[in-house]
Parts: sequence; structure tokens; C-alpha cells
Amino acid sequence: MSELSPFLLYFVAALFIAFTRGLPRQVILLATPVITALHLWLNIEIGSTATHAIMSYELITLRVDKLSLLFGYLFCIASFIAGIFSLHIDDTKQHVAGVVYAGSALGAVFAGDLITLFIFWELLALSSVFLIWARGTERALKAGIRYLVFQVLSGVLLLAGALLYFHNTGSLAFDHIGLEAGVAGWLIFIAFGIKSAFPFLHSWLTDGYPEATVTGTVFLSAFTTKVAVYALARGFAGEEILVYIGVTMACFPIFYAVIENDLRKVLAYSLINQVGFMVTGIGIGTALALNGAIAHAFSDVIFKGLLFMSMGAVLYRVGNINGSELGGLYKSMPKTTVLCIVGALSISAFPLFSGFVSKSMVMTALMYEDYGYLWLLMLFASAGVFHHAGIKIPYFAFFAHDSGIRTEEAPRNMLVAMTVAAVLCIFIGTQPQYLYALLPWEVDYWPYDVTHVLAQLQLLFFSALAFVWLNKRGLYPPELASVNLDMEWLYRKLIPAGAQRTVALLQRAKSTALSAVAAPMQGVQSEFAKSSVAKYYLSESWPTGSMVFWVSVILAAFLVLDAFG
Repeated sequence: MSELSPFLLYFVAALFIAFTRGLPRQVILLATPVITALHLWLNIEIGSTATHAIMSYELITLRVDKLSLLFGYLFCIASFIAGIFSLHIDDTKQHVAGVVYAGSALGAVFAGDLITLFIFWELLALSSVFLIWARGTERALKAGIRYLVFQVLSGVLLLAGALLYFHNTGSLAFDHIGLEAGVAGWLIFIAFGIKSAFPFLHSWLTDGYPEATVTGTVFLSAFTTKVAVYALARGFAGEEILVYIGVTMACFPIFYAVIENDLRKVLAYSLINQVGFMVTGIGIGTALALNGAIAHAFSDVIFKGLLFMSMGAVLYRVGNINGSELGGLYKSMPKTTVLCIVGALSISAFPLFSGFVSKSMVMTALMYEDYGYLWLLMLFASAGVFHHAGIKIPYFAFFAHDSGIRTEEAPRNMLVAMTVAAVLCIFIGTQPQYLYALLPWEVDYWPYDVTHVLAQLQLLFFSALAFVWLNKRGLYPPELASVNLDMEWLYRKLIPAGAQRTVALLQRAKSTALSAVAAPMQGVQSEFAKSSVAKYYLSESWPTGSMVFWVSVILAAFLVLDAFG
């Protein structure tokens, strides 16, 4: 039993879920994470491995250490909560996709080699996209396709990097890789960066997550970016470039979140912001910073899931999630309101809530390593989190103006799922020693000293004061019925427009070329015009084989760069 990979339990469960209905399916949905967690607790020991030989290559499907084990527990908790939240739906596609998605995340964090990691990396993409498409709208279909393009690109880069890494080192082991590995290291780094939602590579998240189903977004918020955080911690800990990338990730989403009307998209930007704290900690690379990054990943899955669930409950009952059209819902959804506030306090790092005991580790590590100016930027990011997630989400959804909407409270299973997450947020915030005991590196840190508590309370107090003042003076950006584009403007607007103009230009060039060839020939058949070369260059379609050609050219270029680099 010690060599039984946890993902197998999820994949077998997905098979049973596909052919059951009603109570049996619900039991399987909830029992799977519980049984898997017990398996991890009772049967899996630190140092356990499981290997399989395929074509003379040894693939490691199970490699257990404290880092992978912590993420294993986290993904079991996340899938259990998401399973409860989704009990009210009878959608085989969503249930199967959610369980396969969670199993793929477990497979990725226990993978001991790059090829096994790649397999689960792609399974994450293929299973998760159905949680977007299950919404059934045209917007969801298009967003899912764009989402899949980014995810597959990440997988292709990972595979190319793994092959180059094997070519250079003779090893496929997934341990520390580092950018010193050359082109191979950079390819793998960018692959991880796409799934981590690095700046300029993040639009798949803010574009796709808000278009997913009510329950699908809860699954999505838990796994993809956290698998990427795990991969960065495993392969690129201590790379200083991650510090600057992480600080950028923590800061830039604030500006978009403040002006965004779709409250689930606000949370999508907030997710990037929180991952920024984790990436920064991984880049610092000290034991305190890495523990802070992993602890914050653990906390974020729970409190961000709680916020996505509360907004999902609003969308489920009201049919709308735009801040400009909500307000006053505390009157008809009081329980959801209270649970959402718990999530808001947690993400804002209020003392006694989970965000406080994890985010503070990264902030302290920044100061210890003399990143004082970056610490100030992260302080700004912390205040921004309180503005857009701690205040804006509950305020515009449940308070603000009274929209006149009167509806029912969230379904019971949704309330239970949110309550479980809220209790965990408070438990972790008040008893952090239990989370600290699971962390991969030795912990010599305690968050509840007077200086830190007072400093955090002052930050939150003045942030709240600034929000109230700006709102009263009419200076806070209003909730407008609009769509705000950031990097996706490139492929939603610029690239389509450029492609249309390019096609029109080529068509005019083709017409001109045909006229030039036909004019002097007046009834004479040109041997060139009849040749395959002419047909190739004057045809309207680009031959499929050209893709193979250009991929070969790119791979050859990487090999040359690697050889002479």
C-alpha cells in the first residue's frame, strides 16, 4: 500500500462517478479525498517511492518528502470542500472533470521525474478546461479555448525543456533545476511561469476563471497555480529573478481589481496577487521564505476558495455577479454574507485569521534579506488586497446600495462547504503551530508578537480609512457595467485585427500577381502558371506541413543555442 500513488484513487473514483447517479455518486465524491488523505497519513512514509520502467526509462510516479506530502494533504482538503460545494448539481461532466483534475494535481506533486510531471501537467489542462466549457455559453467556449492554448503551450515548453535537460545531463529527475541549466532551465522555468500566471502570461486566468461554472471556479482556484508554486519551489528555489517577478505579480493586479465590475474576475486578479507573495518567497529561497510561500499556498487555497464559493452562491441565486447590479444581499443571504466576511478577513491578513500567519513569514523574510524597498512595495500590495478583496467584494455584493434583489439563502451544501473553509481559516489563524509542523523546513518563527500585530492592525485601519474617504468623496472607481482588458487585448483585439489586415493585404498581392502573370500571356499557357510551385505560392491556404517545418526549426535553434551557450 505504501507504493500506491494517491492519484490512482481519484482516477478510479472518476470512473465510478461517470456511471453512478444520486447518493452513490455523492458518497464517492466525498469519500475519495477522505480515503486518500487517510492513505497519505497512515500508509505513505517520507522517502517512499514507486517507479515504473518504460522503454528503458525509469519513471517515478511516487516520490514522497515533506514538500509533496503537504501539498497532498492540501489538495485532499480542497477537493473535499469543492465536492461538498458541488453536491447540488447533477452534471456528470463537471463531477468527473473535477475529480480527474484533483487527481492530476496529486499526480504532479508526487511525480519524481520530468516526464511524469509533464503527463500530469497536461492532464491538469485537459481536465480543467471542461469546468469552463460546462458553463455552456459562447463566452465560456471561447474563454476555454484561449485557456487551453496557454495550458498546452506550457506543456510543450515543459516537454521541450525536459528533453533538452535529459540531453545535457542524462537525468530526468525532478529536483532543483535552476536557470544555470541553460536553455533547458529557461524553457522549464517559463512553462512553470505560465501556470503560475507570471506577468504578461497571466491572462488565461483572468479570462477563463470568471467564465467557469459556479462550482468549476472553486476547483480551478485550488489546483493549477498551486501545482505551479510547488514546481517552482521544487525546481527553482532561490532564483532571485523570482523575487522581482513575485513583487510585480503582487502589485499590478490591484489596479485592475479596483476597476473591475465582475466580482469573480476581481477574485481572479486577487489570486494572481496572492501567488505573487508565494513566488517572492520562493525567490528569496531561505527556509523562512520558502516555509512562508508554502504556508501561504495552503492558506490561500482555503480562503480564496471560500471567497469564490461565496460569490458562486450569489451567482447561483441571483444569476449575476456584477458589482454594479448587486448590493443589499445581506438581507436575504445573511449566512453567506458572514462567511464571505471571514474569507475577506483571512485574505486581508487580519490577526487570528489564516492569511496573517502565512503572509507575515514572506514579509519578514524580505526584511531579513535586505529587500527593504521591495518590502514597501509588498506593503502596498497588502493594503491593496484589503481594498479589493477584503472590502470591495463583501461591500459591493452584500452592502453598498440596496439593489432591491430579494432571493433565497445559498443551498445547504454550499453553506456547509463555506462553513468548513471558514472554520479552517480561523483554526489556522489561531493555531498556526499545526500548519507550521507540516512545513518542509524547520520553523523558527511566531507571528503573534506585539510589534507585528500592531503594525498589521495599523495598515488595515488606514487602508479602511482610505477606502471610506475615497468612497465618500466620490474618488473611488465606481462599479461600471464595462469589460476591462489587460494583456488579453493582444489576442482579442490586436492579433485578430492584424490577421484580418494581413489576409486582406495578401489577397490584394495575390490578385496583383495573377494579373501580372496573365496580362502578357493573352491566351498563352504559361508553363510556370501550370507548375506546382505557382500553385503553392498563389494558393489561399498555408500547407499543414509547414507547422512541422517551423517546429523543427525552433527546436533546432534551441539545440544550437544550447550547444554554443
